[in-house]
Amino acid sequence: MDQRRIFRFLTEQIAAGQRCVLVTVLAVEGSAMRNPGAHMAVCEDGSFVGSLSGGCIENAVVAEARDALKAGAARIVRFGAGSPYLDIRLPCGGGLDLHFQPLADEQLAHDCLAAIMARRPYTVSIDPHGAACQAGWDPAPFDPAAGTACFGHFPQARLMLVGHGEGLSALTLLAQSMALDVAVLTPDERALDRLQGLGFPVMRLARTTDTHLLRSDPWTAIVFLFHDHDWEVALLRRAFELPHFYIGAMGGRRAHAVRCEALRAAGVPASAIATLHAPIGLFHSSRDPDTLALSTLAEIVQTYQAADFGPALG
Repeated sequence: MDQRRIFRFLTEQIAAGQRCVLVTVLAVEGSAMRNPGAHMAVCEDGSFVGSLSGGCIENAVVAEARDALKAGAARIVRFGAGSPYLDIRLPCGGGLDLHFQPLADEQLAHDCLAAIMARRPYTVSIDPHGAACQAGWDPAPFDPAAGTACFGHFPQARLMLVGHGEGLSALTLLAQSMALDVAVLTPDERALDRLQGLGFPVMRLARTTDTHLLRSDPWTAIVFLFHDHDWEVALLRRAFELPHFYIGAMGGRRAHAVRCEALRAAGVPASAIATLHAPIGLFHSSRDPDTLALSTLAEIVQTYQAADFGPALG
């Protein structure tokens, strides 16, 4: 979920006159922290954004990127198992094939960042002639003989939070710390004033029937954080009709049983109700707002990582 930071860094540094390198994980052997398609951005002054190993090889990656800039040509380098760098090892015992692409201009970074900001799938394609950003999601594994690979990226998870109370504020702030997009609907004046003051996009929810205020795409998690569950039924019914990868609602098992009965009475199909994450979160009976926020966000991220977004491509 660090793609936006990486490509914004590249765009800004190149615009400021710095030369930069896009580093991409082409393939992984054995155990490794990052998967193929993970990126890191390196500037000629040694500054960088992103990580490929949790700190094991970052300094070596920066040095290699700066050498690629001096040579003015892309290169593929193995780190870890099977690497010519005998003094650089990954503690997990794995190996990474990394592609180093000096960027002649800001076009690739600009195109990737534009797709990220517009929440459109995009693909970074690599071949011996360079790297480019292509519209759409079109991955292809690394071919060592041809030196080619394509890495598709879906939009990062977005949170549509609907509710009131401290749990709402805690989850909003926690999602911000992960650089996730967050939008909030709330009838809670205190939460509204606080979150608006912090710069979050917050809308006032005046009525239980204000379902038109819900906005989503296939990469959106819609989360209901109401203590007063009378607010939920019409909004939940509409949420099920919208694209999403996750819908969750706060409340214990007894409250959820009452909720399910109300949704059935409102005409929501049983198949939709069965997809509702409730009680919310990876670990239940979370009594304080911060723990509830952590439990909920962990479940959302887990669901996003396991989701099949192929149908969203049409």
